Amino acid sequence: MNDWTLPPYKFDDTPGRTPPPAQGGFAPVPPTPPPPQQPPQRPPEEPFRADLKPPRKKGGWGWVWITLLVSALIGFIAVGGAGAYVWFKYLKDTPALPSRESLFAINRAPGVRFEDRSGQVIATRGPRYGQRVTVSTVPGYVPLAFLAAEDRRFYKHGPIDLYGIARAAWVNWRSGRTVQGASTLSQQLAKGMFLTPDRTVERKLQEMLMAWRLEQVLSKDEVLELYLNRVFFGANTYGVDGAARTYFGKPASQLTLSEAALLASLPKAPSRLALTRDMAGALARSRLVLANMRKEGWITAEEEARALDDTPRLSPDAVSDEGDYGWVLDYATTEAIRIAGQNAPDLTVRLTIDSRLQKAGADIVRQAIALGGEHAGASQAALLSLSADGAIRAMVGGTDYIASPFNRAVQARRQPGSTFKPFVYAAALEKGVLPTDIRVDGPVQFGDWKPENYGGDYRGPMTVEQALVTSTNTIAVKLAQEAGGAQVGDLARRFGITSLPPRPDLSVALGAYEVNLLQLTSGFQVFQLGGQRVAPYVIESIAAQDGRPIYSRGPLVPDQVYDVGRASMMVKMMKKVVDQGTAKRAAFGWPAAGKTGTSQNWRDAWFVGFTPDFVTGVWVGNDDDKPMNKVVGGDMPASVWRRFMLAAHQNLAIRDFPWLLPDPSPRTSPDPRNGYYETLAAEFARTASELEEAGEPDEPAAGQPGGAQAPPELPY
Repeated sequence: MNDWTLPPYKFDDTPGRTPPPAQGGFAPVPPTPPPPQQPPQRPPEEPFRADLKPPRKKGGWGWVWITLLVSALIGFIAVGGAGAYVWFKYLKDTPALPSRESLFAINRAPGVRFEDRSGQVIATRGPRYGQRVTVSTVPGYVPLAFLAAEDRRFYKHGPIDLYGIARAAWVNWRSGRTVQGASTLSQQLAKGMFLTPDRTVERKLQEMLMAWRLEQVLSKDEVLELYLNRVFFGANTYGVDGAARTYFGKPASQLTLSEAALLASLPKAPSRLALTRDMAGALARSRLVLANMRKEGWITAEEEARALDDTPRLSPDAVSDEGDYGWVLDYATTEAIRIAGQNAPDLTVRLTIDSRLQKAGADIVRQAIALGGEHAGASQAALLSLSADGAIRAMVGGTDYIASPFNRAVQARRQPGSTFKPFVYAAALEKGVLPTDIRVDGPVQFGDWKPENYGGDYRGPMTVEQALVTSTNTIAVKLAQEAGGAQVGDLARRFGITSLPPRPDLSVALGAYEVNLLQLTSGFQVFQLGGQRVAPYVIESIAAQDGRPIYSRGPLVPDQVYDVGRASMMVKMMKKVVDQGTAKRAAFGWPAAGKTGTSQNWRDAWFVGFTPDFVTGVWVGNDDDKPMNKVVGGDMPASVWRRFMLAAHQNLAIRDFPWLLPDPSPRTSPDPRNGYYETLAAEFARTASELEEAGEPDEPAAGQPGGAQAPPELPY
C-alpha cells in the first residue's frame, strides 16, 4: 500500500451533474463551474420617516434660485430707474404741501375795489369766499350732492381710484373718445389749489402726487371740507358758503336740497354754467346730481321728486352789472394780482381808465355793429386807446361783455394785413431807404409766390411815400426783401410786438403774422412819440383797503428804440395816408397819422392811427374767422376810429407833433436802388404780360382779400 492516499472524492449532487460510479475505481474530477450570475440585490429599504428630507441632487434647483434672484435684481433696478426718470422729468417740481391750517388760506386771491383815473369807484371785484364750513355745519345732503356730482366712491378708495380709472378707460375706448374722467375729489382739489389746468402727463402725475400728500395729512372728512370751502363756482365765487350767499342770498347752512344739487352742478364747468349765465344748463346737470343721489340711496324717490319741483331762484343781488368795464376789469384784475401777489389783502386799485372815453368807445363799437354789421357781414369789433404816456384810457373787447367776456382787444390774435406795413417801411428806412426814393410797382415773383396789388393792377415807378399812401403790395414786399427778415423781426420786438419769429419771411410785408390789438396799437405809439417806446399800462396805484400803499407807478422813462429823424419821415408818410390815402374816412380835422389793413378774404379789417394826444386801434371781424362782405380797413374801422377820436379830443387844443424834423436833403447822387433800369424792364414786362395774359383773371395777392397764403420762410 502506498504511503500516500488520494483526497476523498468530492461529491457534487447538483442537479444535472453525473453521479459518481457505483463501483470502485477512479473517476476524473470535473472543474468546478462558476456560480451562476445573480442580479444585484438592493439593500433593504428603511421605513419612511417624515422628519428626514430627501438628499439633494447636485446641480438640481440652484440655477432656478439664481435666475430668480437675478431677475428680481434687474426688476428692482428697472423699477427704480423708471421711478427716478418719472421723478426728475415730471415730479421734482411738484409744489410742496403747506401746513394743515394754511391749506384753507393758500392762493386765496384778494377782493379788489377799482377806481377810474379820477378816483371814482367803478366796480368792486374779487373772490367771494363766505364763511368756512364743516361737514357737520351744513345739511347732510349738501356734501352728498357734491359727492354725487364729482366722486360717489370717495369714501371707498384712496387718493387715486384705480377702479374708476379702469372703468373710464373702458368707457372711453368703447366710445372712441373721452367721455368720462377718473379724477378723484382729492385730485380735483390738488389741481385747483396747486397746479395749472394744462392737460399734460406732467400735470396729471403731479396731481396724483399732491392728492396722495393731501390724504396723508387730512382725513377724508377734512379733504371734503377743504373741497367745499375752496371749489370755484363761477361769478368770481369760491366755497359753498360764498356761492350760497352770492346766488341765493343765504348761508350754506340754509340751502335746500334743490339748491345744493344746483350748486354741485357748477364745479364741472363753473364759467360756462355760472347761474348768472346759463341757468338752464346748470338746472339740467342738477337733475343728474339728484338722480345719482337717489341711485346711491342717499335720498328717497319722494325727496328727489320734491327737489325737482322746487326750482331755485336767484337772489336779486346775484347779477352784478359791470356795464362796459368788464373787459378792463378782467385785464386789470390779472395785473393787480401779479403785482400785489396771490395772498395779498383786499385791495384798492386806481386804474388809468377814463370813464367817459370807456363809455364812448363801448357805445360807438356797439352802434357800429348794430347799424352796419349785418350789411358788412361783421358781428364783432374791438377798440383800444392809449394816451401819449402809454396809459390805457379805453379798452372795449367786443359788443357785449355779458354775452361774451372774451377780450378781443387783448386775447384775440389776428392777421393785421397792411396795417403792419409801417413797421416794414421803418426797417427799410434803417437800411438807408428814403421816402423820396423810387420803386417800381410791377409783377414780382419769389419762388412760386407772386404777390399782387389789391385790384390786380400796377402803377409803374412811384416814390416809397406814394407806395405807403396807396398801400401798394409789390413795393412793400420789395422793401421787406431789402431790409431783411432779421431787421424786420428786430424792429418789431423793439416796438413791443413779440408775436413775430426772429426772422419772418416776406409775407410779413402783407401782415401774414398774427398780432393782438394791444401790441399793434402800442407799436404805433413809437411813431407817435418820435421813436420812444413806453409799455402800455392800466394800473396807476395799489393800496390795501386800510390805506397802506402797496404799489405806485413811478415816473416813466421812455426807451429810444428808433431814430427820431426816421420816425419823423414815417409820421409824415402816415399823415398822408389819412389826408389823401386809404384812410380818408378817418380824417376829423386834427393832425393825424395811421394805416389801414385788411387780411386775406376780408376776414379782418383794421385801422390804427394817432394824434399827438392819443393812439387808438380798431378791429372789425367775426370770431369764427368768417369773411366779411368786402369790408376794408378804410371803411367801418376808420369810421369807428374817427367818432371815438372826436370824443377823445373834445376840449383839447389842436396841435401838431412837436418833434417833427425837416425833410432830409435830396440825394447828391442817384441811388442805384431807385430802379431807373428796372422801370424800363417793367414797361417791357407789362407789355408782354398784356399780350400773353389778355382776358385771363388776375391772381389775388397773398395776404390780401382773395389771395393765397404766402409760402413760409422765403429767402430775401
